[in-house]
Formats: sequence, structure tokens, C-alpha cells
Amino acid sequence: MEKETELKSAEHQLLELILPEGILEYFEIKSVRNIGIGYAVYLEEKPDIPSEYAGEPLRCHGFHQEQTIHDFPIRGKVFDLKIKCRRWLNANTNQVVSRNWELTAKGTRFTQEFAAFLKELPGYSSHKC
Repeated sequence: MEKETELKSAEHQLLELILPEGILEYFEIKSVRNIGIGYAVYLEEKPDIPSEYAGEPLRCHGFHQEQTIHDFPIRGKVFDLKIKCRRWLNANTNQVVSRNWELTAKGTRFTQEFAAFLKELPGYSSHKC
């Protein structure tokens, strides 16, 4: 069992190096799957109440529709993030709220870092990315 824990820890450490910086502060890795042309990492927002709503009577209210975000390819293979963000219900107002994530570059399905990289390549311009 100890060896399995060490391996999971090593896998987690490797994913921390590959995933966008800081994402594991707010999201849990649910699974990693080989999708033939690459890999998909399934992430789910942690059940921590957003700090901007601290003190309000919030309860979990499911998830938004899963988003697919393209990140840097790894060894020539697609590397997608499949992200599920939480919704919260305010018990006093019946208003549904969630964190305002800016996970993608504006107008794209790319992580901000990957889009910035692509913009620097010859032949890419801001309207293509």
C-alpha cells in the first residue's frame, strides 16, 4: 500500500509540473485518460466556498457543463483539460453563483499560456488565436 501511495504522489507531482500553474489549488484531479490522439485530464472544482462569497449562506448546487480546454501538446500528443466548475445556491436570495474563472484566452479554447505561446509563432495572429 505504501508503494501505491508513493506512486500516486509521484504521479500527482508530475501532473503539477504539466498542468497550468496554480490550478490544483482550486481543482482536484478526478482521472487521466488516454484518448487515442493524446490525453485528457478530468478536473473538478474543490467544494470550498469562494472567498468572494464568504459569510453568505451558500450550498453546493451541482456543476456547470464540462469545458474542454486545450493546453500545450505533450510529446506531439493532444493534452486537454476537462474541467467541471461548481455552482452555489444562495439560500437567502435563491441566486446561483460561481467563481469567475478565466481559464481560457479570450475567444479561444486554449489555456492562456498556450494561446500566448501560439501568438508568438510566425503565421499566427491575435485574431486566429
